[in-house]
Amino acid sequence: MENTVVRELNALLKGNYMAIHGYEKFIQNAKDPGAKSQLQRIQREHKQNAALIAERIQNLGGIPENGSGLMGTMGELMNSLKGVSHNTEFIIKDALESEDKGIKMAEEIVRGDLDPESRKLVEDILDVNRQHVSQLDKLLQ
Repeated sequence: MENTVVRELNALLKGNYMAIHGYEKFIQNAKDPGAKSQLQRIQREHKQNAALIAERIQNLGGIPENGSGLMGTMGELMNSLKGVSHNTEFIIKDALESEDKGIKMAEEIVRGDLDPESRKLVEDILDVNRQHVSQLDKLLQ
């Protein structure tokens, strides 16, 4: 089970790296200072979550991934094909879509074979990500 847990947590870790990189693009393109500040805070939280996941993987005797992998590279390619937009509404909608995808992925992991401590960690991260969705929704209003 331990190898399965490490594998599942590494998948979640890759997803967090994808989020961190995605928010970098959002932050670079955001011209509205308030939106930029919110995006930076959300990115910081993804970085904190990535550190927590990596630490849990190490505590289980595993080796944490150090990047988003092929899936992340493909995601970055797809984002680059969308083009650059400095429109705040477009950026926030794109961030919302990314958060939703990340939440769905994490929910799948929670359904897997996780030990209680790892499950709690993933559920806590899901709570934070759901707050991101709520905060991004407020920015759109």
